Amino acid sequence: MAPVGTVKQDTKGTKMTSPVQEFNPWRMAQSQLDAVAEKIGLDENIHKTLREPQRALSVSIPVKMENDKVEVFHGYRVLHSSVRGPGKGGIRYHPDVTLDEVKALAMWMTWKTALMGIPYGGAKGGVSCNPKEMTTTEVERLTRRYTSEILPVIGPYMDIPAPDVNTTPQVMAWIMDTYSMKRGYTVHGVVTGKPVSVGGSLGRNEATARGCMFTTMSAAKALDISLSGQTVVVQGFGNAGSIAAYLLYDQGCNIIAVSDSRGGIFSTKGFDPRAVLEHKKKTGSVVGFPDTDTITNEELLELECGILVPAALENQISGKNADKIKAKIVAEAANGPTTPEADKILTDKGIFLIPDILANGGGVTVSYFEWLQDIQAFFWSEREVNLRLREVMNRAFDAVYKVHTDRKFDMRTACYAVAVERVAEAQSLRGLYP
Repeated sequence: MAPVGTVKQDTKGTKMTSPVQEFNPWRMAQSQLDAVAEKIGLDENIHKTLREPQRALSVSIPVKMENDKVEVFHGYRVLHSSVRGPGKGGIRYHPDVTLDEVKALAMWMTWKTALMGIPYGGAKGGVSCNPKEMTTTEVERLTRRYTSEILPVIGPYMDIPAPDVNTTPQVMAWIMDTYSMKRGYTVHGVVTGKPVSVGGSLGRNEATARGCMFTTMSAAKALDISLSGQTVVVQGFGNAGSIAAYLLYDQGCNIIAVSDSRGGIFSTKGFDPRAVLEHKKKTGSVVGFPDTDTITNEELLELECGILVPAALENQISGKNADKIKAKIVAEAANGPTTPEADKILTDKGIFLIPDILANGGGVTVSYFEWLQDIQAFFWSEREVNLRLREVMNRAFDAVYKVHTDRKFDMRTACYAVAVERVAEAQSLRGLYP
């Protein structure tokens, strides 16, 4: 893995670089592709093409802050591949956003959409900022200016953004409105993850977590394990993590630990995650929930449990701590939480991994449903959305598990084999233009 500088950001949004080496998600994404390409005998020319993004856009985003000063933020939109359809992928607002991170996330989206069997390619966007330290007005100004800068490369048949870390349905509504104002008419399908009142889909908010639950149920069935009574640990208590926690709780699981960016809580007796969510809404963190012990995010990952759900950021399970993971099933609700080195350690330990591009594929699947509804101007019931989602998730899990058992691939390699072969087939059939 190539060394890179540690990127930090001051309160004004200016990047500062130190010479300390750190994890590089783009190198990780490329190495994952390289590994599966060798195993499946991927055509060399197609391999070369898929190792690089189709388009990477970097933009400067000047924003007038509430104090009347202008701060300049840095934003990105990357299209990895459109060979199977329009680009699809979220936009994240986070201080640590870099071009390499966005490129990696775009590549993972290519594999995820292919694995889910939906006609999209992979894309991703991000802005290096800390929205938690900004007012609502500042976030809106940032969003609208960022949208204006990337407007030439997005569209309902080109590249369709969605929510990601620290972006919300409201942010998507601002993007949709800004795009529509530039076009001169309302374009619902330019983004997904919108509020229902402006073209969003019922069931979209819970989709990532619900898909994670469906794949966890499939894994438990494949392993002949009952979900009832299984202890669950969730790292990251945002949208995906909190909803995954209470959906698994509803299936009879015992939630014993959860965490957010400020720390974690643990109780051997377990607790109701919905009550924890209410506590977080009031206090800003899960920490301090009654009758629980405080633990760190690092300690949380190493707890003995039936199911571990990493639902935070990348690089959480690495070569440094993988040998300490004690879960039976690891369901990756986050993108890229496990490094390739850690993959091998978990496999050798007999831990069943549900890779990110499978476990969290519910979000992009219901985004596809939302896009279909927008294009047709015909909307479905929440029950219909959830039933269709379950069908897609089960079909994807079955395809991966078959490769896992038939070809003796670990689960991540099996996921990539299914996804990359589908993208490669489309690339071969389409050829190169001109």
